[in-house]
Amino acid sequence: MFALPYLELGVSTYSSAVFNFVPELALAFYGAVRERRREDVARMLRGFFVPYTEIRNRRPGYAVSIVKAGMTVTGDGAGPVRPPLTDLTATELAELTALVERQPAARA
Repeated sequence: MFALPYLELGVSTYSSAVFNFVPELALAFYGAVRERRREDVARMLRGFFVPYTEIRNRRPGYAVSIVKAGMTVTGDGAGPVRPPLTDLTATELAELTALVERQPAARA
């Protein structure tokens, strides 16, 4: 979410949990950030990262839950989270699945 502003401050690298399940998107985003292609960055933020963050922010601990769910969506199941964390609801998993499937690299 903040990679481009951080780049402007001199921070040239970032880490994103989405590398675990949509690495092509994460790399494309990083490339757009490094090349300061603001329109591409904004498009990827709107098309994936903002909706992803909205799901992630719904419950405490979802930062872990959503990555495990994303890995399940892409066929690399990571199993359920350990208590006291909770997995995404069926509705949230469906939202995440639709979000991932809309990404061109996820269909490759």
